[in-house]
Amino acid sequence: MSYVHVLNGDATLTLFRQSEVPGEVVICREMMCEGKVKYTKDLNEFFASRAKHLEYHYGIDKQTYYTNVVQELEKLNLSGSSADEIVLWFEYDLFCQINMLFILYYITSQLPSLPPISIANLPHHALPEELSRVFEQRIRLQPADLIWAADVWDAWCFHTPKVLETVSKLSPGNLTSLPAAIEAHLQRFPDINTGLSIIENYFLLRLVLGSYRWYDLYMLFWDELEIYGFSNFQLDILVHRMVRAGVIEEHDQMLKITSLGREILEEEENYLDYISLGDRWLGGVRLEGTPWRWDPAIKALVEVI
Repeated sequence: MSYVHVLNGDATLTLFRQSEVPGEVVICREMMCEGKVKYTKDLNEFFASRAKHLEYHYGIDKQTYYTNVVQELEKLNLSGSSADEIVLWFEYDLFCQINMLFILYYITSQLPSLPPISIANLPHHALPEELSRVFEQRIRLQPADLIWAADVWDAWCFHTPKVLETVSKLSPGNLTSLPAAIEAHLQRFPDINTGLSIIENYFLLRLVLGSYRWYDLYMLFWDELEIYGFSNFQLDILVHRMVRAGVIEEHDQMLKITSLGREILEEEENYLDYISLGDRWLGGVRLEGTPWRWDPAIKALVEVI
């Protein structure tokens, strides 16, 4: 049997090389849960839009993106077609699950004939010796799983989040971690009362209790909101936005809440009045001008007219 394993990031590659699982490896070096994704069936157009956005708003060099991300994925075009099975190694968090969705879209749109596709549900902080057991317990995806995954990916890229919210409530089949990940994503939309995302709200609530070094704050986030799976890179971007908005102050690596931050938590001010949303995207939704807000009381998106 010949296997092609798709891993989520180079950290997983280090783990994989220490295991005894046989097969060729392709690495997904994306972060599809962050930044703009274009709703299109043309992958060349998709990657061009993605590279332009990441370079302009995140400082990721366009050529580096094509070399490290696109060319790596193109290995699937050849090796995936000749493999007896493609195995996807992804954890349950939002970061991994949306990357996995994209990989499923990539495979099904690029390969003329599909080999069996399986998911190895990688535990968080897995050890190399655990990977053989995880490999043996992998789950074979069925045609209905691939159809649903394609619908969810389309909804992720669509200009309104309501489609994603609706589709995510359908039966996930063997993609059991996706619904919780998508619900976590929807809570990143501005809160109807404060304008804060769930993560911005979490940081301010923590800072009300006292100042934190940025890394200690991140450690708490990783422990309590592990569902997001975000890296330092993403959290740094978010914190810097909050500093520019004036809700957090930073001195000698210490973060503290400002009086404006407290007023927003108390619903005396709204965070959206102090930030620019022009570069902010959640999947295919540009936050600037979107009427959609997260209502924590009913745990659903609502449209604000």
